[in-house]
Amino acid sequence: MASDDDTGRTAAPDAGLLSPVRAGTAAEAATSDHAYLAAMLDAEAALARAQARLGIIPPEAAEAIAAAAVPERFDLVDLARRARGSGNPVVPLVADLRALAGAAGEHVHRGATSQDIVDTGAMLVAFRTRRVVVAELDRALEALAGLAARYRDTPMPARTLGRQALPTTFGAKAANWLLGCLEARGRLTAVILPVQLGGPAGTLDAYGARAFDLVAAYAEETGLARPVLPWHTRRTPVAELAGALALTAGALGKIGTDVWLLAQSEVAEVAEAAGPGRGGSSSMPHKRNPALSALVRSAALQVPAQAQVVYAALAAPHERPAGEWHAEWQPLRECLRLTGGAAETAAGLVSGLEVSAELMRADLDDLLDALGGDPGPGAAGALVDRALDAYRRSRA
Repeated sequence: MASDDDTGRTAAPDAGLLSPVRAGTAAEAATSDHAYLAAMLDAEAALARAQARLGIIPPEAAEAIAAAAVPERFDLVDLARRARGSGNPVVPLVADLRALAGAAGEHVHRGATSQDIVDTGAMLVAFRTRRVVVAELDRALEALAGLAARYRDTPMPARTLGRQALPTTFGAKAANWLLGCLEARGRLTAVILPVQLGGPAGTLDAYGARAFDLVAAYAEETGLARPVLPWHTRRTPVAELAGALALTAGALGKIGTDVWLLAQSEVAEVAEAAGPGRGGSSSMPHKRNPALSALVRSAALQVPAQAQVVYAALAAPHERPAGEWHAEWQPLRECLRLTGGAAETAAGLVSGLEVSAELMRADLDDLLDALGGDPGPGAAGALVDRALDAYRRSRA
C-alpha cells in the first residue's frame, strides 16, 4: 500500500521489475551491486598478493588485506552514498578496507588509483558474466542445431519485406539463427579482458623498476589479461566488450523477431511452449502471447543504445576521464545483464519451440498456387548442412 514515505531515501534492490528479461537470471546475479563490490575487493586483495610476491609489502599484510576484503563486511548503501563525495566508490571502499585490515591497512591500495580498482573490478565482473552468457548461448546453440537438423527439409514460404516470396525450409531459417549465435559467441569470447594498473597518472610511478613485473603478477592473481599499457583513457577493452554484447543481443533478437512474426494468429507456424504463467494476458485470457520473444527483443533493442554510450566515452581527455569513464559504468552493466538475460531467455524459447509443419506446408501451398508451380527450396538443405558443420567444428 502506498504511503508518503515511498519516495524517501530507503534503498531497495533493483529486482528487475521494469526489466523482466534479466530478472532472476544468472547474469543478473553476476552483475549485481554485490557482485561489483566483491570484484573490487577481489582486485584490492589481488593487488596486495601481487605486491607481496615482489616484496613490495609484507606477505602477512597481504593475508590480512585478503581476510578483510569480504563483501559482507561492507555496507553497500553507505558506500554508494559516500561515493557521491568522491565521484567513485573506491575512495570510501579503500577507507573502510584500511580500517578493517588493522595494522596492514597502511599497505592497502599501495601505488594504485581508484580507476585501477574500478576497471579491474569491472573486467572481473565481465569475465564472470561472460561465462554465464556463453553457457546460455551454448544451450541455445544446441537447441538450434537440433531444430535445423530436424526440420532440414520441412518446406515453408520464405518471406521478404514481410511477403511470401519463394520456398525455403524451416531448417534453413533455424540454420541462420544458429550461425548468427555461433558468430556472436566467437566475437564475445575473443574479447580480451585486461587488468588495469597505472597509478595516479598512468605511469606506474610508485613501483619503480618492479612496475612491469607487478602488472604481470597482478594479471596472474586476477586471471585477467596483461595489458601492454595502462588503458585509463584508451578504452578499447570496454568498447570491444560492449560491441560484442550488442552483436550477441542482436543475434538473439533476430530469433525473437522471427518467432514473434511466425507465431501471429494469421500465421501460427510456430508457438512458444505453453505452461503455467507463460504468455498470459491480464485482460484476454484466451490469448497465448509470445512473451519470451518479446523479452528477447526488448534486450536486443536496448543493448546497442547502451553500447553507444560506451563508444561515446572513447573520446576521453588526457590521462584521466572527467565523466566519460563514469558514464560507462551503468551502460556496460546493462549490456552484460541484458545480453545475459536475453541468452537465458532465448535458450528457453528455442528449446521449447513448437513447430507446425502442417501450417508451414499449407501456407506454402498458397504461395505455389500464385507461382503456378513448385520451384523447390533451392540449396536450402545444403545450407543447413554447412551451418551444422560449422557448429560441429566449433564444438570439436
